[in-house]
Parts: sequence; structure tokens; C-alpha cells
Amino acid sequence: MFGSEKNTMTTADRALPGRSAPLPDIPDRHVVLGTSMHGPWPTGTEVLYIAMGCFWGAERIFWTRPGVITTAVGYMGGYTPNATYEEVCSGRTGHAEAVLIAYDASLTSPELLLKEFWENHDPTQGFRQGNDRGSQYRSAIYWTTPGQESAALATREAFQIVLKDNGFGDITTEIRSAEDAGAFYYAEGYHQQYLYKNPGGYCNHGPNGMTCPVGILKQDQLPAQRDVHPPST
Repeated sequence: MFGSEKNTMTTADRALPGRSAPLPDIPDRHVVLGTSMHGPWPTGTEVLYIAMGCFWGAERIFWTRPGVITTAVGYMGGYTPNATYEEVCSGRTGHAEAVLIAYDASLTSPELLLKEFWENHDPTQGFRQGNDRGSQYRSAIYWTTPGQESAALATREAFQIVLKDNGFGDITTEIRSAEDAGAFYYAEGYHQQYLYKNPGGYCNHGPNGMTCPVGILKQDQLPAQRDVHPPST
């Protein structure tokens, strides 16, 4: 399935065309938090988008954080509008598996959220995360405020020192504005809050017990997302 293209970034002229309408059956409300996944959200809400490999485990990390109003999983950073999961897995959309995080800026901060981001994946692996391989599994931060941009750059610099000290290579995390990255396209309904609906489901993320100056969880011995089949409906 377009195997050679999964480990390189596609271009706009080679990307799949997608579709004009959003995917069907995307729920409105978060099944854990009970909040809207689409907004509008209360005054003072800020939105940050991150990608750190398979979005199932990444989303669960953030819906448990204090101050988070809602989360959702989707596809972002590429070209194909309203892409399907299968299209994203082909490597011909340019999208990463991403998580939308809407949070109350009076109760948490970009720094605290990005602390979770850096500590729960290996941001040095390029187009893979553990045994999940492909451009959709890349590490990324798509910011929407100047404060988020500053936090992303500062925490990257601080964590790079830690990584070097622990034998890791250079951070490959993509950092750019959400405006530049393009629209966030909500993933299919069964992906939303997947690990709440499937508590024993696949997850290659987990806290390493460290604050932002100590190494990262190595994940090469874990299974890959491609080995896990969607629930039958």
C-alpha cells in the first residue's frame, strides 16, 4: 500500500484528493469529559495541536490533565482534506496523527502540556515512533498563540540537552504554526477516546516517571499500531 511513500513526505501534487465533506459519524461530545469536541469553548480557552505517534495513547495522556477542556484525534499537517485513516496510512496525505487539546489557560499552560508531550514519546525518531513507521507517526507541535510557540522552542532546547546527555540524537519534532500546518481534520468516530472505549487497546505511550530533564521511554519492543485492527461494527 504505497509502501515506499510511507517513510517520506508526499508533496501537494502527489497527495490524495480527499473530499469536501467531513467524515461521517464523528461524535460531538467527548465520552470521558462530556464536553464538546468541536467548540465553541468558554472564553479563555486556547487550543494546541500535537503529534507523537499513534494518537490513541497520546489523546489519553492529555484528557487526564488538569485544565484540559476537551481533546480529539485527527489528521493535520498535510494536504488531503477530510482524509480517512486508510488514506493517512498510505503516506499520500502528508498528515500526522494529531491530537487537539483545548485547555483553560487560567488552569494550565503550554509549558505544562508540552512537559507531558516531551516525556511520553521519543522525539528523535523522524517518521516513526517505536515500531509504528510512516510519516503519519512523526512528532509535531502546531501552535496557535505566541506563548505556545515560545514554550515549544524553549522546551525543545531544554529537552535536547537531556537527550544528548542520555545518548539520544537530535530532536526531529516539527514545530510550526497551526495556520501554516493547515486544518485539523477529525478522525473517524471509533478513533475518538479509543482507549476509554477499549481499555486494553494498543498504546505505545507511557510516562517515564521523569520531569523534563531525564531520558525517554524506549519503545522498540512494543507492537505497532498497524497490528491492531479496528473494532468490528
